Amino acid sequence: MKKSKKQQVMFIGMFIPFILLVIGFELGPLLAMVRNSFMADDGVTPSIIQFKTVFQNAYYLQAIKNSVVISFISAITSIVLATICAYSITRFSTKVQDRMMMIANMTSNFEGIPLSFSYIILLGSNGLFTILFSKLGLDVFAQFNLYSWTGLILVYVYFQIPLAIMLIYPAYYGIEQQWKEAAALLGATNARFWFHIGIPYLLPSIVGTFSILFANAMGAYATAYALVGSNYNLLSLQIASLVASDVTLRPQLGSALGVLLAATMLGAMWINERMMRRVRRDL
Repeated sequence: MKKSKKQQVMFIGMFIPFILLVIGFELGPLLAMVRNSFMADDGVTPSIIQFKTVFQNAYYLQAIKNSVVISFISAITSIVLATICAYSITRFSTKVQDRMMMIANMTSNFEGIPLSFSYIILLGSNGLFTILFSKLGLDVFAQFNLYSWTGLILVYVYFQIPLAIMLIYPAYYGIEQQWKEAAALLGATNARFWFHIGIPYLLPSIVGTFSILFANAMGAYATAYALVGSNYNLLSLQIASLVASDVTLRPQLGSALGVLLAATMLGAMWINERMMRRVRRDL
């Protein structure tokens, strides 16, 4: 009994640093952001003027809309490609699968400023591939502009696909071989098996992964900043400019935008949870 109590005390003591870390670096800044969002520009007077400013300013509303649109498109594109890629990986030997997943893990962490600079070097206006194909007389990238919405979505999709692959890949091992054999005995083709059994089974994982990709794209800052700077109106860029700018420093307004960003992510996660419950109920 004494040993059991001692183990419990040691167990709680081991968690104290983790709890302090969460409070200091997650809950603390979050509460401070919420508090500042309900303050006037002087940082002392309680007010909802910051939220009024956001909803009455077409520029900030456009930033929210742009971020939602680009996050939705990149998440949808990534989830479709990742579902196909994850299935393709399962067709290889175990050794090859391990190597591919290792590459996917490394690629998923290659984002931010290094990723943007890599794309600029390769596909920018004077990029390696752009000049190479131009010299060869193949104007493949003649109409492509890396510093546009298309280029931004392309870069987002690049670092979203490996993350989606790692999240969806384990779900394929839940599909039993006996299911395929039973479906084949009943006369179902491979396409009908995936349409009626395989894809519905994977739907909870696909929907859950989509919400993670959406939130990941909504919060992306360094990649967009290094690629397009302030040329495009995105929510994450607006928050950074209001909090760390030398020209328009308004941390309270930036906190309000941060609260709206967090609310958008929580809303996406809530919708995802509702969809997952409905999918599981239907299954």
